[in-house]
Amino acid sequence: MKKSYFRFFIILASVALIGVAITQVYWVKKAVTFREEQFNNQIRIAMKSVMAQLVQSNNDSTIKLMESQPGCKMKRTSIYDVIDKEELKELLQKEIKCMKVKRDYEYAVYCKETGQFAMGVYENYKDCLLDSDHQVSLSCLCKTNDYYLTVFFPNQRSKLLLQMIGWLILSAIFILAVVFSFYYTISTLMRQKKLSEMKSDFVNNMTHEFKTPISTISLASEMLLRPNVNESADKTKKYGKIIYDENIRLQNQVERVLQISILDRGDMKIKPKELDMHKVIRKLIVNFKLRLQDSKGKLDINLDAEKTIINADRVHVVNMISNLLDNARKYSQGAPQIKLNTFNDCNGIVITVEDKGVGISSEYQKQIFKKLYRVPTGNIHDVKGFGIGLYYIKTMAEAHGGKIEVKSELGKGSTFKLYLPFKSKNNEEG
Repeated sequence: MKKSYFRFFIILASVALIGVAITQVYWVKKAVTFREEQFNNQIRIAMKSVMAQLVQSNNDSTIKLMESQPGCKMKRTSIYDVIDKEELKELLQKEIKCMKVKRDYEYAVYCKETGQFAMGVYENYKDCLLDSDHQVSLSCLCKTNDYYLTVFFPNQRSKLLLQMIGWLILSAIFILAVVFSFYYTISTLMRQKKLSEMKSDFVNNMTHEFKTPISTISLASEMLLRPNVNESADKTKKYGKIIYDENIRLQNQVERVLQISILDRGDMKIKPKELDMHKVIRKLIVNFKLRLQDSKGKLDINLDAEKTIINADRVHVVNMISNLLDNARKYSQGAPQIKLNTFNDCNGIVITVEDKGVGISSEYQKQIFKKLYRVPTGNIHDVKGFGIGLYYIKTMAEAHGGKIEVKSELGKGSTFKLYLPFKSKNNEEG
């Protein structure tokens, strides 16, 4: 997939996800608003029913008498003559219960003109009762004063949300599930895209790595076929050595490629045996120093570890240290300056390989141990490789119960620290 298409797909999917989330939030909000309106209608109907019953029970001469008298401004008003406190309380309880509303509430009858309360339970919620949305005029009972029946439900919105908590949680779960699925899908696509690019680079590198020794072998073979070359033993030996060296190089490249398949299948088993790490290192650096002479490099060795016997697979240990030394040589600028140190740490031995090479920027240091990963260098390809060396080291170190770490600064070099325990966690023999 082209980068432009991939970017367009991500943007489109992101917009769609945001749209779904906004729509879901909108409908949740609408559901809460609808539930509030439904509740308000229920209370309104209950209060209207209470008023109707009060009018019916007080439809006598008392009401007519009150209508003919001038309004009273005393705290105890004539509203008591038409409304009985206990009757009002019982009617409210009955009608609110009939509406299947099971919440605590406060109620009162007050004069809107004076702001004075005539009856009800209002001591703790006077201001709330005066501003309540649930009010009904009592003008049909007492036209001489502006009396209102008011009802207030403490924590109305929070209790309403509590009733809907199941649906709200379910909605939130669905939104989170969609977001997580989107994130997982996009991250998977990006990983697959990156892996595809790494595999393409690997194939290109592998083709180049194989093509060079094959071409060299072909040219050397062609030279050996010439009649005049066979007349000189030195020339025959020279071209024969070239073929032999390039064949060894080709075998090594094939072996590295096969390592990827073996590591992926998990078939690479370690065979731990007792090893003296200092003896292994001393033997290994003899050959490495020969390769280092061609580039006029220098290797400083400080074997300071006191306990050097570990339980590990010799082949893999040699490969791990060789890869670290080869990397230090390959990524050095000019004549390589390499230091190899050993010391004991906790329950094992630590081997450090330090170079003064190109270094690795912090953004790539966590990536270099991944399979087929190579630090981007633009169009410069002066260092050959498949990107499996450090992945191999990390895999084998962990198989032994150890680990590999790196400290590096761009342009100043790198230090790799390989820790191997005295006893491998895999004691499988054979």
